[in-house]
Amino acid sequence: MSKRKDTEVIKAGDGPARKHHVANTPVYHASTVTFDSYAELRHGVRHMDEQFFYGRMGSPTQFALEQALADLEGGAAAKLFPSGMAAVAAAIFSLVRAGDHILVADNVYEPVRKLAGTMLKRLGVTCEFFDSQIGAGIGAHFTDQTRLVFVEAPGSLTFEMPDIKAMAGVAKARGAYLLVDNTWATPLYFNPLSQGADYVIHAATKYIVGHSDVMMGIVVARQGLEKRLRRMARQLGQVSSPDDAYLAHRGLKTLAVRLERHQQNALEVAAAMVGHPLVDRVLHPAFEGTPGHHIWQRDFSGASGLFSIVLKRGRMEDMGALVDQMVHFRLGFSWGGFESLILPADPATMRTATAWQGPGPLLRLSVGLEDPADLVADLEAALGRFDKTAR
Repeated sequence: MSKRKDTEVIKAGDGPARKHHVANTPVYHASTVTFDSYAELRHGVRHMDEQFFYGRMGSPTQFALEQALADLEGGAAAKLFPSGMAAVAAAIFSLVRAGDHILVADNVYEPVRKLAGTMLKRLGVTCEFFDSQIGAGIGAHFTDQTRLVFVEAPGSLTFEMPDIKAMAGVAKARGAYLLVDNTWATPLYFNPLSQGADYVIHAATKYIVGHSDVMMGIVVARQGLEKRLRRMARQLGQVSSPDDAYLAHRGLKTLAVRLERHQQNALEVAAAMVGHPLVDRVLHPAFEGTPGHHIWQRDFSGASGLFSIVLKRGRMEDMGALVDQMVHFRLGFSWGGFESLILPADPATMRTATAWQGPGPLLRLSVGLEDPADLVADLEAALGRFDKTAR
């Protein structure tokens, strides 16, 4: 029987729970797993990815969440990692070797850029950054050594939406892999594997957990890559705790209702910022004028609560006047939790392949679950303070 996403997100990965007739998958705390016979131990060694074998490989608690994300994304398997950045690193490491060339979108999360310029470089992997809006034109950047393409959909600071379908077609034709960070849309609003991606990556820290209290990353592999992914997780010794997996799976159960509220609140707040005297533009994939808006309309079924606004004037040094006295927007990194966050940024310092054009600083807004009228009032007051002090 087919299930709609709102239903599927409730049922996904609940096998271990239903087996014991409880609503939630129990938390299995275990490092050592014992066997009843030598034959059973030998079977476990040969099939360690298919059963409860050793705590570092996961327990039924972690397996349940992994199965849930694999089901929601339409993948063959998923693996948990202790952070979103750990998930990105493991995904890339599982596919590259010395001498390879990789292509990374210029608007990615800054730590991914640092990974490319440090550890990957030391391992003999070269990285080239490209304009995320290039679509099928990415073929011009391929060499005979190009192994993979990495993109965020959308970029999590400036929100350009890449054409995953076009890039996937080029990558497949050239024998390369496409890795897509799908944290912003979650599996409920976009499924990159259906567009031709090979790995889907989530910073589950954000919307999947949803309560700002767990660090976690998830990689979902298409059919044929699951063994590579599992082997890399084992070799790196990467594992998330069963308690964190339990909290993330509990967060997943309410993802549909939370994400709908995040989306609606963000649309209201963003609309209030359009036309504000101090706002140059709103960067939100659901709004016309944001690069890749037509791709969002074509491929996505919704939007989340994260977007940015660009100010018409001011300097980063002036940002204290704007953010220091905010009531509902807290100043901090990350996003996707119940509480609204604000983060000033200068994208120009984080790019090499494209030029950032903005008359003033950028403010990234993670719109939470508060009443949007209160959030708009908080922003308007902050902009008013800024107007009196900024140059």
